[in-house]
Amino acid sequence: MQEFLTTRELAELLRIKERKIYELVAENRIPVVRVTGKFIFPREAIAAWLRASTEYGPELTGVAAAPAVVVGSHDPLLDWALREAGTELPTYFDGSSDGLERFSAGKALACGMHLPAEPAGASDSVERCEEASGDLPSGNRHALARAMPVEPVVLLEWARREQGFVLPRNNRRKIASLADLAGRKIARRQEGAGSRRLFDVLAASQPGLAETLTFVDPPPRSEADVAQTVATGHADCGLAIRSVAAQYDLGFLPIATERYDIAVRPRDFFGAAMQKLFAFARTEAFLRRAEELGGYDVSGLGRVHFNGG
Repeated sequence: MQEFLTTRELAELLRIKERKIYELVAENRIPVVRVTGKFIFPREAIAAWLRASTEYGPELTGVAAAPAVVVGSHDPLLDWALREAGTELPTYFDGSSDGLERFSAGKALACGMHLPAEPAGASDSVERCEEASGDLPSGNRHALARAMPVEPVVLLEWARREQGFVLPRNNRRKIASLADLAGRKIARRQEGAGSRRLFDVLAASQPGLAETLTFVDPPPRSEADVAQTVATGHADCGLAIRSVAAQYDLGFLPIATERYDIAVRPRDFFGAAMQKLFAFARTEAFLRRAEELGGYDVSGLGRVHFNGG
């Protein structure tokens, strides 16, 4: 199946006249790519547009509902809040990219993510401009818009978190900067994890550094796994958030502040489970927990960073 459809092919697929296709394009109601004066239509975007446009009667509402599970990157504060708020939502945390893939395919209720911005020129400039001074530019908005270009979905800020290198308490390798990683054994996350992408960006910023590193195999699949690998001496350091370093009584070398967001469809945000979560996030108990974990700034919790569809 070809990746793009012509106007005629799309008209045949939808069983409408080509003239109607041109009307939909003129009204900005259908995803389209303009190339040398011609229209072509990405098949995946058309499929997403059709899903978003589907109407369900009351007796079929359940057909459209996403499975009640939260996917994406693990966040200790979110994991705790989901339980404490009584949402009854199970979780499947296996990295930001894995979660976004599952969420965009309709296999999850919500997705937590913390993807760094792509190299300059590839990421959305608006996303870069909205970041506070000193914060790591977030690629969450760009990744979500690319994965779900026409479906109704919102991206809500959950927290800003300190990312850095988790180290043994005695820091026997004297790691005080990125350059000191040369020749060290690193606990590096799996492909697609937000921390893995950030590590690769950081390593690439130091010419020749990547060639000197060795990595734990198999790669740790959560931030807690990174901390445990360092705590047991199987790695000299690893990239993770401050809260897991504190949990395992490890040293921590801060690198940047990142934004962790939650992607959710509007209909599901207004459902009982998500309303319980965000209502609980406004309580004193939640604020105390964020402070106790360490490395969290929840002052922007609930801020909308993307509203698609």
